[in-house]
Amino acid sequence: MPRRLVESEDLHSQRWVISYADFITLLFAFFVVMYAISSVNEEKYKQVAESLSGVFAGESGEGDTPLDGEPETDPQGITQYTGGLRQDHRRSVAIVPPRPENSAELQAIGDQLEVQFRKLIRDGHMAVQSNDLWVALEMGSHLLYPEGGDLPTVLADPIFERIAVILRDTNNPVLVEGYTDNQFISTDKYPSNWELSAARAAGIVRILQLNGVNPSRMTAAGYGEYAPRGDNGTAVGQRANRRVVIVIARDRRTQRVVAAYGSEQVSEDAVSGLLTDSALPQSDIEQVQTEDGRIVFRRKNQPDALDVRTLTSPALTDDAAVQERTE
Repeated sequence: MPRRLVESEDLHSQRWVISYADFITLLFAFFVVMYAISSVNEEKYKQVAESLSGVFAGESGEGDTPLDGEPETDPQGITQYTGGLRQDHRRSVAIVPPRPENSAELQAIGDQLEVQFRKLIRDGHMAVQSNDLWVALEMGSHLLYPEGGDLPTVLADPIFERIAVILRDTNNPVLVEGYTDNQFISTDKYPSNWELSAARAAGIVRILQLNGVNPSRMTAAGYGEYAPRGDNGTAVGQRANRRVVIVIARDRRTQRVVAAYGSEQVSEDAVSGLLTDSALPQSDIEQVQTEDGRIVFRRKNQPDALDVRTLTSPALTDDAAVQERTE
């Protein structure tokens, strides 16, 4: 009877454990050696600290002390402040109030615009509104663009030439605002009305630049369909919402505040309050709805402070040839 063979255990099946153990041992030895030869370079720490202090020191070259407590230096040369209260050394910025000559300059610009475009204003295709902080020239999109287009037609060139002649002789910042109705638009070039309104505003900025207006004075902003003047449920309201507004501001700060809300959505008293030395906080600006359903911003507790221009600007119509409108 044949003898049964006894299966012997494979002694080589667990060899990977030995290799793995050797690898871990070598890795441990490597980090031990690296830690042993490492040292803290205090000079480099000081250079980094001085560089950061220079960056955050401000114009005077003196940085703000973060805490009032006593400094403690640890063995690695890093200083920490413990205890005390944080101080606020922010410098207050004084805002120069409007001077009579500033208002006179804006009034002169408004008068020139009214004289240049009196026929268009009389026919309801344009509107000029002004106050002590800015002058706004509103134009209907039908006056400038083909339907759904972003570049003004050639027939609109005389309009921008006249505007540029007035703006070239001033130093006031200029804000160009673009608005649309709520009709859906989605193309490869303009996925939404926001892109279309911004492109129209930017196009006017470029045209004014080509006509001699300093580009560093100008800003373009697109508000899309989200700041309507009229009811988008009617054809008349949609036509009034498709518009472009050129805002000539008193100064750069006024331009920035107006751009944050939109010239037709914020009242003069609210902008004036934000520009005073008291720095009117954002919480003192309230959003209200007018009788015609529009949303505007004004100072709180000012029931009569709504910007009259936002409620009385005539709706822009399109019932005349562009050639006749520029006369």
